[in-house]
Amino acid sequence: MPGFGQLLNGWYLKGLLLVGLEFLINIQSNLNEIIISSFHGEIENTINQTNYQWLLFYPCVYLFGIWDAHKDAGGGTTPYAVVPFAFGAFFGTVGIIFHVTFSVRCG
Repeated sequence: MPGFGQLLNGWYLKGLLLVGLEFLINIQSNLNEIIISSFHGEIENTINQTNYQWLLFYPCVYLFGIWDAHKDAGGGTTPYAVVPFAFGAFFGTVGIIFHVTFSVRCG
């Protein structure tokens, strides 16, 4: 969960901010509900109850939290250590944007 690594590293304000963002994005995007309905195979219901404006923030906040905790813990000493995290956030966001196009073609 974003923010827990920061709390473990002693960055309490940053950690609480990321935890708060996690809860805000989770609630506003209906993330828990869409995960449950997708597990039940109710894809149309999942698409209809998703708030994409909020869900687009999730990959960036999640991967920023991972990268920042890793960096603060002493990892990522090379200048390119951020690249995997940036690509993960980018492709996660692009996946959210184009998911309807992929699901229509595949389903």
